[in-house]
Amino acid sequence: MDFPTTCPTCGRENRAEYADSSVHDLSCAHCGAAYCVLVRKQKFEVLFDLGTRALMDGYAREAVASFAAALERFFEFYVRSYALERASDTASDFGAATAALTATWRHVASQSERQLGMFALAYLLREGKEPDFLTPAALGADFRNRVIHRGELPARADVEAYAAQVFALIDRLLTELGDGAKQAELAQEQAFALHIAGLPDGVTAVFEEHPGMFRARRFGTLAPMPKPGKTATQPAPKSGMNSSGMNSARAYQQAQQQALFQRALEERGKLLKGFKGG
Repeated sequence: MDFPTTCPTCGRENRAEYADSSVHDLSCAHCGAAYCVLVRKQKFEVLFDLGTRALMDGYAREAVASFAAALERFFEFYVRSYALERASDTASDFGAATAALTATWRHVASQSERQLGMFALAYLLREGKEPDFLTPAALGADFRNRVIHRGELPARADVEAYAAQVFALIDRLLTELGDGAKQAELAQEQAFALHIAGLPDGVTAVFEEHPGMFRARRFGTLAPMPKPGKTATQPAPKSGMNSSGMNSARAYQQAQQQALFQRALEERGKLLKGFKGG
């Protein structure tokens, strides 16, 4: 998937493919000028936005893969944020802490179950409580596996429900992280600085912040969802099963997740679609 970027020399638009490192060394197709675009966006954000764009364009199955990958990469982001936050609290050298974290992550980089275990421990140590949301049902694991591993062709409504589930979980954990997320963002800035230091003379570095679904909470106007409870329009969920056979508390939770996702989509979806351009 690519994105539009403007040449700093001639001002004309070019297209660039998203790079894994968020660093894009480009040459203008119009004037030939060399420049470097550094996108201030975490990988989980890029993946979730790619999934959202795929869903908006009618590619439901492809969207599931991006949403699932976004959740896994967010768990990594959480671990990195927590580890670097601890290093900052103990006045440890940030560069050394980042290097140790990167070296440690290599031991689990190809094993998703171990990564999940690292996240569970990081959450316990930071929040002091069990990550009780790490159940197959809460993670939408069965739906994800049916689509990705068994080739199921999902209905759009089911993909939207899965997207809402992933979005709500990441949004909740981002809120809990608070300023702790800044440590992982600082690590990205340091990686950018190292790349810029090695650029040849005459190459312009351009920083960009692209629109995205999670920017609705972090930089937009999206307010937190209210906690479950009795309101004028929504009664508190009762125990038991609803007409579809789903536990009513679970149904109410899913309704909240859908509402949160739709509110973010309403605010940021047009920006994403417009940003995609050609």
